[in-house]
Order: sequence, then structure tokens, then C-alpha cells
Amino acid sequence: MNIILLGPPGAGKGTQAQRLVEHHDMVQLSTGDMLRAAVKAGTPVGLQAKAVMEAGELVSDAIVSALIGERLDAGTANGAIFDGYPRTAAQADALDLLLDERGQKLDAVIELEVDEDALVERIVGRFTCGNCGAGYHDRFKQPKVEGTCDVCGAHEFKRRPDDNEATVRTRMAEYRAKTAPIIPIYEARGLVTRVDGMGAMDAVTAQIESILEAVPAQ
Repeated sequence: MNIILLGPPGAGKGTQAQRLVEHHDMVQLSTGDMLRAAVKAGTPVGLQAKAVMEAGELVSDAIVSALIGERLDAGTANGAIFDGYPRTAAQADALDLLLDERGQKLDAVIELEVDEDALVERIVGRFTCGNCGAGYHDRFKQPKVEGTCDVCGAHEFKRRPDDNEATVRTRMAEYRAKTAPIIPIYEARGLVTRVDGMGAMDAVTAQIESILEAVPAQ
């Protein structure tokens, strides 16, 4: 089963993808992570991407598609979760071709719907333990003892520098402008289902599981 998870930054795609990996032994294809791994491993596509990035240029759709193809060829027996790809109509076309060349198809496109203002609050308020990485939030999940990590007892906490309102809203505007337009492509094929991404993590997971259960067996 091959699925796409869509939604703006902070919608919870990464968390839900990881749960699908754990529950179904699927492969999460996150292009950012794959790009870094390919560069580090020195694969043919990684070397190409490294040269482009060192020149201060953006990695092309062709390189990203080659990266996806490289990973599909390495094996995805229980299916793949495309997280952060495709981002554009051109990439959507490329993914269709990549899957078709391997005798595969796309089974579902799941969009995590969010309220922008609530999502900004969710992202801007989050922080982590500087020692063990446990996650917290200014409003929703404070440490039980102020200034002390519940998990390891450390007292140092940190925030991601890009977790600020201006950056978050810019990323969401970019998502709406570039990625949201690919949704009608998949809607026309009857592949899109929307999930309330503002719900509790377990509730979102349950909604996704029910969608996958309804997908006809290949």
C-alpha cells in the first residue's frame, strides 16, 4: 500500500507516519531525511545533490525523483508513506511515473486538516528537554515540576529557532500556494480523504487506520 500524507508544517505528518511504520512495517519516505542520508552515504544521487547544494542551488525535481526511485528500488514490501513529497504538480506526475515503472500504484492520499491559528499556537509553544529530547508545550504539556524534565530530570530546555509565528505562517502560506493545488489532481481520482489534524494524536491515528482498512486489497 502506497499513501501520501499531506498537511502544512506542524500538522503531525511525521508523528503519524512513524506510527504507520511501527504498526504496519511500512517505509517512510521523507525527502529531506532521504536527501541528507544519500549525501552522507555518497550514493550516485547523493553526490549529484551534494554538488547542487554546495553551489547554493535548490535540488531539482529530477534529483528528488531519482532519490525516490532509488529508495523504491531498495524495497518497500509493505508499502510506502510519502511524507513531504510530492509538493508540486510536476512531482505528482513524476511519482505516478515512478510507481508505474515498478508496477505499483498510489492507494490513498490523506490530508491532515488544521486550523491555522491553532496550529501556530501548537508550534510556537513547543519546547524539548535539552538532554533527552522529551517534548513539552507552554500551554498543553508543561513539566510536572517546573523546570525539571519528567523523563530524565534535566533542567535545560530548548526551542527550535524556526518555531516562531512569522516563520510558521510563511511556511503555511508556501504550503497553500505550492502543495494544496495538487489535491484536486488526486480528488479527481477519488484518492483523497481528509482527517481532523487538530484532534488528539491517538484519534488522528484511528482515523487514518480506518481509511487504510477501507482501501481495496491489491
